[in-house]
Amino acid sequence: MRRSCRFPGLHPDKQETGMNRFENKTVIVTGAASGMGRATARRFLEEGARVACADLPDQLEQLPGDLECDSALRCPTDVSDSDQVDALVDRTVETFGGLDVIVNNAGQLIGGEIGEVTNEDWHKVFATDVDGVFYGCRAALPHLERSGGCVVNTVSVSGLGGDWGMSPYNAAKGAAAQLTRALALDFGRKGVRVNAVCPTLTRTGMTTDVVADEEMVEKFRERIALGRYAEPEDVAAVIAFLASDDARFVTGVNLPVDGGLMASNGQPPQA
Repeated sequence: MRRSCRFPGLHPDKQETGMNRFENKTVIVTGAASGMGRATARRFLEEGARVACADLPDQLEQLPGDLECDSALRCPTDVSDSDQVDALVDRTVETFGGLDVIVNNAGQLIGGEIGEVTNEDWHKVFATDVDGVFYGCRAALPHLERSGGCVVNTVSVSGLGGDWGMSPYNAAKGAAAQLTRALALDFGRKGVRVNAVCPTLTRTGMTTDVVADEEMVEKFRERIALGRYAEPEDVAAVIAFLASDDARFVTGVNLPVDGGLMASNGQPPQA
């Protein structure tokens, strides 16, 4: 039996104020089965939205029971397949009657020195991190024009600057950042905002090995002004802000969610 989504104790401050910025709004979140996507789907549901939770079929099996409710729709989707993305948007609109927000969050990280990167690796990371964002935006934008809705893409600080040994990921995320800017220009006069979040290291399944490496974590702590890596909820809160009317005059922004990482000029701490 399906039921209403409730998340007791997750955001007590919000529960006290009764914030429902997305009441009667419909949202698509890709990569919704884990990490930042799961936290984002929860955040929108908490704030009153109807949410289509899209991910690969085997990943959706891991979606927690608290997302099994009348306001949540599970949508098996491979975002690297344009037909599946079109079907995702069509199903969402048919089920909920429209579309107000799409969060293109699905992605994968593939790195390596350029001589070690295979053609398959290169195409795989672009298929998800660039093509998936393009397909999602293309399918959603006609509906977002009608609703005056918005797009939020998940990029990365790796799309705003380079990393050692991560050229495929840097290139893909850089392309997604530029796509965000270009679409904001194309659709601003049509009433649609397009923004992106750019997280630093965030504790998700994708970063398990890094977070478990205390020496590596300490290197991040030295560079991040707030002294810690991000939690998925930290990023979800910023995605919700960008999708809300609180950000109604914000578009074309690739917003770092990095605890102050990019405030540095790159030199190591000297005190």
